[in-house]
Amino acid sequence: MAWLAIVSGGVYVDGTLGLGGHSREILNHSGPDGRVIAFEWDAAALSRARQRLAPFGDRLQVVHRNFLELENGLAEVGVTEVNGMLIDIGLSSLQLDTGGRGFSFRQDEPLDMRMDQRRPLTAAAIIASSTERELADIFYYYGEEKQARRMAAAVVTERQKRVIATSGDLAEVIAGAVPKKYHPARIHVATKVFQALRIAVNDELANLRGFLDKAVNHLVVGGRLCVISFHSLEDRIVKRCFAENELLEVLTRRPITPGAEELEANPRSRSARLRVAERLA
Repeated sequence: MAWLAIVSGGVYVDGTLGLGGHSREILNHSGPDGRVIAFEWDAAALSRARQRLAPFGDRLQVVHRNFLELENGLAEVGVTEVNGMLIDIGLSSLQLDTGGRGFSFRQDEPLDMRMDQRRPLTAAAIIASSTERELADIFYYYGEEKQARRMAAAVVTERQKRVIATSGDLAEVIAGAVPKKYHPARIHVATKVFQALRIAVNDELANLRGFLDKAVNHLVVGGRLCVISFHSLEDRIVKRCFAENELLEVLTRRPITPGAEELEANPRSRSARLRVAERLA
């Protein structure tokens, strides 16, 4: 909230509403009449956030769109410029814990991974129809998985015997494909594969680039753009886009990471990186 430099009565974009934590804080800091335009493409999260933030009334306007559709979303609510924007890339705790869409292998769920159920492509479809090389590329480029080729070969072999339809099915195949000596010590061996599939299903990197290209055009001079990412690929995109945009002054030469107190309170923040830039005249 400090880096967003919130002013009373300002208008702000929360590009990833989730369960509404950031929007709530922005509304509290911008009172009594500040507004938030919140974007969310997950209908389940959107519904819960509406309920949680109902006390703020019409100070919150929710748009059922991905943040890539920033321009159309702002046009819907009659806004052209805002005082600041915040996006928090990646999965929410709601999607991890109660999504039922295969984002995590801790529970055996349908291998869906769509954040927006209106999108046609599922993770199961990618697993079922992609070639071995396509799967290896997805695992390697989006998950930075060194065992990508071995894992892709195992998936193709296994799908000839049965349908890989659930998160448990896929995690089992991936774990069996890699010798134990190559299993990472702190995370499940399938973690990067699941991350890669989620990025591919939702076209997350392209969405991020598209948003960053458009966002500066809707910031007032002095307005702040804050991006929280959890993946090195995303962080590199943010760093590059900030540096290459002549209308932005980068305020964080290095990403801001959570401190010891935050890590203890919220272990899921361990990979978070915050970068901030300000709109120039």
